[in-house]
Amino acid sequence: MPHLEWSPLTLLLAQIGVIIAVSRLLGLLGRWLGQPLVIAEVLAGIALGPSLLGLLWPDAMAVLFPPASMPVLKMLSQMGLVLFMFLIGLELDPKLLKGRTHASVAISHTSIIVPFGLGVGAAWWLRDAYSSPDVAFVPFALFLGTAMSVTAFPVLARILSERHLLSSRVGAITIACAAVDDVTAWCLLAFVVSIARAGAMVEAVWTTALAVGFIIGMMFVVRPFMRRLGARVGGQDGLKPSVVAIVMLLLIASSTLTELIGIHALFGAFMFGAILPKEGRMAEALADKFEVVAVVLLLPLFFAYSGLRTQIGLVDTAADWAVTAVIVLLATIGKFGGSAVAARLTGLRWREASAVGVLMNTRGLMELIVLNIGLDLGVISPVMFTMLVIMALVTTLMTTPILRWFYPDGELAKDRIKPIDSVPLPSSVAPYTVLMCVSETSPGTAMAAVGSKLKGQQQSASRVFGLHLWSPTHRPSVELRRGSSEAHEGPLDTFMQKAESMMLEVRPLGFVSAEPAVDICRTAEAKQASLVLLGSHPPVLLEGRFGGTVNDVLLNSSSPVGVLVDRGLTKIQNVLVAFSGGSEDREALRLAQKLGEGEGVQLTLLHVVKPGKAIAPGDGRAQIDKVFEEPDHGGKIRVRVVEHQSATEAVLAESRRGYDLIVMGMNPSWGLSDGVFSRKRQRVLAESSVSVLVVHPPAVQRGQPSEAALSRLVDMPSV
Repeated sequence: MPHLEWSPLTLLLAQIGVIIAVSRLLGLLGRWLGQPLVIAEVLAGIALGPSLLGLLWPDAMAVLFPPASMPVLKMLSQMGLVLFMFLIGLELDPKLLKGRTHASVAISHTSIIVPFGLGVGAAWWLRDAYSSPDVAFVPFALFLGTAMSVTAFPVLARILSERHLLSSRVGAITIACAAVDDVTAWCLLAFVVSIARAGAMVEAVWTTALAVGFIIGMMFVVRPFMRRLGARVGGQDGLKPSVVAIVMLLLIASSTLTELIGIHALFGAFMFGAILPKEGRMAEALADKFEVVAVVLLLPLFFAYSGLRTQIGLVDTAADWAVTAVIVLLATIGKFGGSAVAARLTGLRWREASAVGVLMNTRGLMELIVLNIGLDLGVISPVMFTMLVIMALVTTLMTTPILRWFYPDGELAKDRIKPIDSVPLPSSVAPYTVLMCVSETSPGTAMAAVGSKLKGQQQSASRVFGLHLWSPTHRPSVELRRGSSEAHEGPLDTFMQKAESMMLEVRPLGFVSAEPAVDICRTAEAKQASLVLLGSHPPVLLEGRFGGTVNDVLLNSSSPVGVLVDRGLTKIQNVLVAFSGGSEDREALRLAQKLGEGEGVQLTLLHVVKPGKAIAPGDGRAQIDKVFEEPDHGGKIRVRVVEHQSATEAVLAESRRGYDLIVMGMNPSWGLSDGVFSRKRQRVLAESSVSVLVVHPPAVQRGQPSEAALSRLVDMPSV
């Protein structure tokens, strides 16, 4: 079949597909182990190379990654790196240094100088055994020192984001240090590359002079032009394709120029991103345009290419492994020790200073970029390349577990927690607290309507929180916006506006979460929520039960949970309460009674019994009295006791009589419970034209909020 032959394009597409698939599969495993995605991508590259695939199945590696295909894969990976370094430059916002310039510069420079010195010292010992005789000592020593002193800015940002540390003092100082470290390290690398490429000192000086001229031109010619262009983008024109094309051409020109100068194309891409104005929308819009292609498609190719060049088998003797261990030790002592001591001298406590040291010891992706440049230039041998790749993996892998030891959740709580209550309440009154979870698909108007009625007549004795969770990101600029007034943009902002129109005061909460259900439950515990309200529109149902995050919250929340299935709810006047007497329905009745405290709300309790069953006078009334124990509490509730073979049919029939909302417990009587029921038994949720509020009692007994739960909260600025 000639049309099915293995053509170069077919091979390239197959390589890209395999690389992305393996990276994402290992990424799932890495997330489960609490490791950043970059670790999984690096390991995926190594697994597809001679260290694993070539060892276990050499024929498959020969077919999938033949030597003739490597130049194409290398060029694609280099293009991915150019785009990625441009994104890294975009993330270097001066706001990162606001109020922390002195401390961040002192810590970052110490974290470079100490490991750099140790690397240069180690070069005296390693050069004869692990460097080619053709390589002069100076470039080898300078390169080894640079490799020791790099910090992975994007990986560090992702770890800080997932650990909810970016808005803490430790996180703010660390990300500022990493930003300064990045700029310094890349300038240092550009100088080292110029030394390595130059044949004589005169050439090195000339290259350095051209590099300085390039930086001056970028700062005083390109930057003002981009500022004017950015002002247009912030206006009505927006980020049109012509603007993106201009940016792409300038990016290519900048990278090409630095490659011609002799300091590598990546420095030009990084510098162009760094000088772009961060005010307005242009930097953010450009990052959104480039990120998916650069990070998801092209960057894994670089990891695979690096893995194909990493041969763990080259480190094959006890002496080689001992040298590798010494390199890891020196890199860790230099980076961790230098950062921690400098942080302590700038005023941080030892625990905080140690956390900064652990974080700054993260290398990951940036280290691999440096190492590949060194291997391409011939400054380091394949054996030294492999040793340094192992060092990068070990120092990145150890970051998260050691950080948890140095800086546990309890310590994080002391650093970040704000008072739970800002509204004074009488000591004898327990506030009725509603935690409304706002997502992209939450029915904002309906949730605001429910919240306004739950606050009732005594607004001062109640409080409502609006919680929005973000997915983790490796972009610090995004996290900075999330911690500022701009964080109200998006679904939470829409919800706040609707709540304000209904005279409902809502306190916004927001933080990054990789486990939404866990964090919703912890937030409810920390805020001592009387009710957790989730939105479901359209209903997220799997065979009679709510799925995904909703179901996980139902099963684990220490507070009652309400799930609102919206059918266009805008006002609440007539409420139908479906009641069969179980614990779920009693919880629903309590919630309905709270709604009934709102002005102009009439409750109707529908109690369904099988035909032929004796109905004692006041049977429904007695059920209410058992719940509230005081008959006066049920004064606003009309009771209807009806005979019907099908409880769901009875509720649907009654709902057609002009109700605004149905309140019901997550009870098997209505086809809902923790078990699995057929589609036929969830008819109220599927067929009702009236909005439905499904209520589930607390899954566990609520206790005092733990420090771990408190540490996750970020009270956002009031609107």
